[in-house]
Amino acid sequence: MSTPASHRAARAPVQQAALLLGLVFVVVGALGFIPGVTTDYGSLEFASHESGAELFALFQVSILHNLVHLAYGLTGLILAGTAAGAYAYLLVGGAVYLVLWVYGLSVGHDSDANFVPLNTADDWLHLVLGIAMIGLGLALGRRGARTETR
Repeated sequence: MSTPASHRAARAPVQQAALLLGLVFVVVGALGFIPGVTTDYGSLEFASHESGAELFALFQVSILHNLVHLAYGLTGLILAGTAAGAYAYLLVGGAVYLVLWVYGLSVGHDSDANFVPLNTADDWLHLVLGIAMIGLGLALGRRGARTETR
């Protein structure tokens, strides 16, 4: 008979990384809806570069932006259930963040195309997250995904 503790011990490192990142994204998404943690909360828009709300007075957010973080986090929590899923989450999620980084640098922050919205702090955080997620996936994932299929 297995216990919850034995399930935690059985998680591959790639699953632990995906689980941790999933939890972080869920928390960040939820914090985006909390006045005080999110400054200028009254100017929170659904999806617009005109949203003046900023998480930690640094990262521009909108309702859509917060919902995307929540969905991204829940996806990570679900995919962390298997090593192969966690590996895919880290690699694909990291690639998505690198695309967001390029997108953020390419569109003007005052442009209607900046509907998420993104600011300079978001742009550089996306670069770091993209590299970190892909790096974790490559460093931890091959081993865990291989042993799961045996």
